[in-house]
Amino acid sequence: MADAQALHLAEEAARAADSIKATDIVALDVSRRLPLTDVFVLATGASERQVDAIVDAVEERLIGLGAKPKRREGRSGARWVLLDFGDIVVHVMHAEDREFYALEKLWKDCPGVDLEGVLEAQAPLVAAAPA
Repeated sequence: MADAQALHLAEEAARAADSIKATDIVALDVSRRLPLTDVFVLATGASERQVDAIVDAVEERLIGLGAKPKRREGRSGARWVLLDFGDIVVHVMHAEDREFYALEKLWKDCPGVDLEGVLEAQAPLVAAAPA
C-alpha cells in the first residue's frame, strides 16, 4: 500500500490539476505492482495549452511542498506529459491520448486512491479506475 507521503502528494497533485479544470482526475495505488513509485495520478486536459497549464500548476504545488522532481517527459508536445516525483508519477494527457492509451485499463487491477473531498471542479468523482 502507498505510504502517507505518497498519498498526500497525490492529493495535492490532484488539487493542483483540479484548480486548472483538469477532468477525469484519478489516482491509482500501483505500489504492489510497480517498485519504482507508489501512486499514479492521471489528469486530462482539453487542449495542449491546458495540458501545459495543468503541468505548471502540479509542478508548482509539489515543488512548493518540498517534493523533488526526478524527471519530466513530453513537455514539448504537450499531449502526454509525465512528471516523476519519485513517490508519485503524474500523467497529464490530452483527452484524445488519454482515451487511446487507456492507462486505467492497463492498471485496472490496482486500487484507486479516494480523492473525494479533494476535488472541486468534478462532481461526482469516480475514485477508482473503471473495470
